[in-house]
Amino acid sequence: MYKSFIEDPILFLKVSLIIICVFIIQTPVYGESLISHGIEADYILVEKSLKRLTLFHKKSPIKRYSVALGRNPQGPKLTQGDLRTPEGRYIIDSRNPDSNYHLSLHISYPNEIDLLITGIAGVSPGGSIMIHGTGDEYAWMGDYHDVVDWTDGCIAVTNEEIEEIWELVPDGTRIEILP
Repeated sequence: MYKSFIEDPILFLKVSLIIICVFIIQTPVYGESLISHGIEADYILVEKSLKRLTLFHKKSPIKRYSVALGRNPQGPKLTQGDLRTPEGRYIIDSRNPDSNYHLSLHISYPNEIDLLITGIAGVSPGGSIMIHGTGDEYAWMGDYHDVVDWTDGCIAVTNEEIEEIWELVPDGTRIEILP
C-alpha cells in the first residue's frame, strides 16, 4: 500500500524540496537585487481600475506599485486639460532628472490613434504624460500617495519608488495603459 507522504520522511523531504524550489523559481525578485543582477524591465502594464503599475522582464512580473492617476481617472484621455490618464500602447521615450516630481519618465502620448481621434474632434490631445514621484510638494503623503487620484493625467508613485523604476526601466520600454 501507498504511504501518505507525511508518514514517509524521505518522501516528505522530497516533496518539500520540490515545493520550495518551485516557490523560489516562481517568486519575482524585488528591489536592489534586480538592479544588482542587471535585470531591466522590458514591458510596463498599468491597470487603471486596480491603480497598479507592474514591471515585467521576459513576460514575468518583477515588481508592482500602487499608483495615483489623473483626478478624472475614468475613461481614456480625450483632450488637453481633462485630467485623465491616457489608455493605450506607448513607449518610455525620455526621462527628466530635474522633474518637479523628483524624477519622471515620459510616456509617448499622444500616439497615432490619439492624434486621429483628437484631430477628428478638433481638440488638442495634450501631452507631458509621465510616470513620476510625489516631489517635495506631495512627499508628505508617503505610502498614501495612491489614496486619492491627484495628478493632471500622469501616473504617480512615491519618490523612493520612482528612483527604483528609473533604474529598472530603460528608454524604449513598452508601456500599456488599460482601463
